[in-house]
Amino acid sequence: MNPMPVSSLSGSGTATRPLPPGLPVALGGIHRRICDLVEHLPSAPPSTLAALALNRWLLHRLPDDARHALQGRIVALQVSDFGLRVRLLLGPGGFSAAAEQGDCALCIRATARGYLRLARGEEDPDRLFFERELVMEGDTELGLVLKNSLDAIGPLWQAQRA
Repeated sequence: MNPMPVSSLSGSGTATRPLPPGLPVALGGIHRRICDLVEHLPSAPPSTLAALALNRWLLHRLPDDARHALQGRIVALQVSDFGLRVRLLLGPGGFSAAAEQGDCALCIRATARGYLRLARGEEDPDRLFFERELVMEGDTELGLVLKNSLDAIGPLWQAQRA
């Protein structure tokens, strides 16, 4: 199967951007304007932070087949309810921020809550995918390798219990 190159994530659009849970509807306009601003900021700072987190919590647990599939390919993540996006590249030394230019092999979009619940193992990625709360665009084979690897690894981050 030939992967479909994706140069950027298709925006969720300000009119349909989900509001974070608990945010009063009256603040929706302000939230949307802030997200519009965030969408226009460079992705390098949040991408660098995401790469550091993945190197700490995921890299040592990532199976060889997933490492091989991800090697040298750009994966983009978009947090749809905050306008935040990161572009990551797996190289010999681990994950790093990918340059703004260049096609993404795989683009994944979900809400912040969705990503957090996935990282904690509280949510089934298949359910999110089929309910369109998790959207993948690009190389579906790469997406499946990544999803199956993350399923096998289990939760990346355990919630703190009081």
